Amino acid sequence: MPITAVQETLEDTGLQRLNVLQADAIRTLSDQFYALHDAAYQRFGAGARDACREDFAFHLEFLRPVLEFGLLQPMVDYLHWLDSVLVSRGIPTDHLALSLDWLAEFLLANMEARHGAIVVKALQLVRDAFQAGGPKPPSLPAPDAWPDAAELEAALLSGDQSGSLAIVNRLMDAGHRLVDIEGHVIQPAMYHIGEKWQANQVTVAQEHMATAIAQMVMTMGLLRSPLPTPNGKRVLFACVEGNHHVVGVSMVSDAFQLAGWDVQYLGANVPTASLVRHVVESAPDLVGLSVSFPQQLRVVRDVIARLSEQLGTARPPVIVGGLAINRFNGLANMVGADSCSADARAAVTHAQSLV
Repeated sequence: MPITAVQETLEDTGLQRLNVLQADAIRTLSDQFYALHDAAYQRFGAGARDACREDFAFHLEFLRPVLEFGLLQPMVDYLHWLDSVLVSRGIPTDHLALSLDWLAEFLLANMEARHGAIVVKALQLVRDAFQAGGPKPPSLPAPDAWPDAAELEAALLSGDQSGSLAIVNRLMDAGHRLVDIEGHVIQPAMYHIGEKWQANQVTVAQEHMATAIAQMVMTMGLLRSPLPTPNGKRVLFACVEGNHHVVGVSMVSDAFQLAGWDVQYLGANVPTASLVRHVVESAPDLVGLSVSFPQQLRVVRDVIARLSEQLGTARPPVIVGGLAINRFNGLANMVGADSCSADARAAVTHAQSLV
């Protein structure tokens, strides 16, 4: 998807002021919302207030990339997503556009006039694009699903660990490689489970259970895969700070290991300082960073900037991937990465040209 940009972005002082105002904005706007809509939401109980505050917090998280990078579309997509989630749960959504107006009013009143004007303009553009509707945001990019994906999805949602593993073992016994099984069976199954959660057809607990089982069967598949010939190159993979979604980067890690790379996999939510220090000390030939949401773009940009600052021309190439990168063209360049990839196979191919 092409990136839709606003005309102006905030300078550092404006972004810092936005951070300072965040807690007060969430409290003020949620109180304002309940002063107007309390009766309509009493049926949801005390937890509804927490959910309201959480929604305003997400508004601000998605607003920051609009103001820092000029990215309009991710926030518009987030609002469409939130609208569909609320509708599936029987919660009114006519207040979403109004909440953007309230947010604009609050920030305009509490920021320097020149910064407030930029914020108001950005929120107006977001509001107009959201209300215009238009085509549904594109589905997550994924390879074609094999018929086995539906069978695996059912096993994952029922918590059937042995059945899930049996499906992967059956495919490997038939000669299929783990990289293909992950891309055409596990990945589509997990995407569909995510879509079902969005439609309120599965619970958070079921989604977490499915993720845990998927990671288990991937590990078992890796253990029974033929050992590759080492290529003498080392790659380090990590989810940047704030990113807890590891299945995708685990698949990429598996693909590199099976292609002969020496893989260091740091997992989810790696603090920036620790990540940078580990890269400097371990000196990999390539670094792969996973970014799930637009609000993590500033984190990955900071990681790459710190690596460049400390290592200079000795900085290893950085390849980025994940939902935020995959859905919006050009983000890799905006954060200073050397390349990006939408899937494991492509990542291995790109790496060969980078190293």
